[in-house]
Amino acid sequence: MSKIDFKKFSLLADLSEQDLEALSEVLEEKSASAGVALFREGSEAEGLVLITSGKVRVESRRSPDGMSLGAGHALAAVSLFVIGPHEATAIAECRCKYLLLPRTSFCRLSDDAPRTACRLAESVVSELADVLREGLSSWGTAEDASDGAGDSG
Repeated sequence: MSKIDFKKFSLLADLSEQDLEALSEVLEEKSASAGVALFREGSEAEGLVLITSGKVRVESRRSPDGMSLGAGHALAAVSLFVIGPHEATAIAECRCKYLLLPRTSFCRLSDDAPRTACRLAESVVSELADVLREGLSSWGTAEDASDGAGDSG
């Protein structure tokens, strides 16, 4: 595998050099030309995607505005633990390179390097918790939500 700066990925920032070495053994190097989908909304999610170069446009039917993500971003991390469809489509905006950690390889990592797999799982859960907190903060306080609740007129 070519030399990758894993520390630029917030998801991997807390992993030790030994953990990163174990992880690099199960990652697959991939590339996509401009306009090519890394994955499509509704297709079976197969694993974690780490963008190493280029730009990827992520869009969903629920949020058509989408966003552009570059090197250092991770996509589909939850698919390491949950079998199901992708919630968005990711399309290369230009030639890009990425690493794929298929769910099956994560299971093998769990057997061969359980500490590494556990640390990666902790990072995924931590990032998901941050997203949840951010979403909940936009709901306002419980008092705001209960104002007028039950009023019938």
